Order: sequence, then structure tokens, then C-alpha cells
Amino acid sequence: MRKANVQLKSDRRDEILNAARQCFARTGFHQTSMQEICAAAGMSPGNLYRYFPSKEAIIAGIAERDRAEVGAQFAAMENAPDFFATLGALARHHFVERSADEVGLCAEIMSESRRNPAIARIMHEFDHDVVQRLMAMLRSASERGEIGAGIDYDAVVTMLMVIADGVWWRRAVDPGFDAERVLPLFMDITRHMLEGRPAGGRKQRAEHSK
Repeated sequence: MRKANVQLKSDRRDEILNAARQCFARTGFHQTSMQEICAAAGMSPGNLYRYFPSKEAIIAGIAERDRAEVGAQFAAMENAPDFFATLGALARHHFVERSADEVGLCAEIMSESRRNPAIARIMHEFDHDVVQRLMAMLRSASERGEIGAGIDYDAVVTMLMVIADGVWWRRAVDPGFDAERVLPLFMDITRHMLEGRPAGGRKQRAEHSK
């Protein structure tokens, strides 16, 4: 019975998070009321507040669930032998296959994080987790000899995050944007960033530019 109750609670949480995701993506964080989320989830306000006391708590729940999903994806791909094939599959899933509601919600959270410290903290923690996992993937690929030596991993991961944010934002604001079309370009840019650099190459380029 106890296990059944735990499962029921988990299922109800998921129903609330799914309903809130749709509401936030459709009408925005501020425009969505807790009453609207209740209606979408098919439950009373009193029942919903037992699970989530505020909209910020719901956003935290969505972010935590997404973090767990992303973490499982990275864990499954951690020891994959082909770094670029693995990254390509990951990019396709997040750039192309994620739903319009998911993309819209991400854009909404990014906007809200500029004004709401609680949301900003959630975004920062999520981004930090993704960055650390990408860094681990790059180090493993380097150890296997798949990418060049002397790579500034931090700069590469920062750029990958910038591109990913840009692709999601473009999907959110431009209905005609074709993420499938730009995916090969993303992979080309990534390969270019991860090419090996000759020893002293940066210094030589700096001196040449003087």
C-alpha cells in the first residue's frame, strides 16, 4: 500500500508539472494563475498546494525533472565510443525533437530568470550541471584521442551552451525556423572548435597579428 501511495503521489506531481508546462508555454509565467494550472491538472487548489506551494516551486519541479532526464541521457552516453555521433544524437534530441511546449517554456524561464532570483538560481544550477557533464564528455573524448589536444574545454562548452540557447530561442520565436537544417552546421562548428592546435599556436597567432 505504501508503495502504491508513493507512486500515486509521483504520478500526481507529474500531472501537475505537465499541466503547468503547457500553461506557462501558452500564456507565460506571469499570465498563468495557479487556478489555471489547477484546471489544466484537473484538481482543486487545496490539493495542488499540497504538492507545490507556488509557481516558483512548480518551475523548480520541472527543472529538477528535466535535470534528471538530461542526467540519464549523459550517463547512457558517457562511455559511447564515438564522441561526435553521441553529441549529434544529443543535439538532435534537444534541438529538433523536443516539443514546442518544452521549447516555449525554456524561453519563458530564461526571460523570467532576469527578474526573479529564485528562477535565476534554478537556471544557474541546471546550466552548471549540464556544463560539468559536457566537460566530462570532452575529457573522455580527448583521452580516447577523438578530439585534439590543448583544447580550451571551458571556452568550447561555453560556446556550445550559447549555440544551444540560441537554437531554442529561435525555435520559440520563429515558427518557420528549421532546426533540422542547421544541425549539420552546428556539428561542423563543433568539429572546428575541437580541432587540435599546434604547440604555441595561440602565441604565434598573437605575435603575427601585431
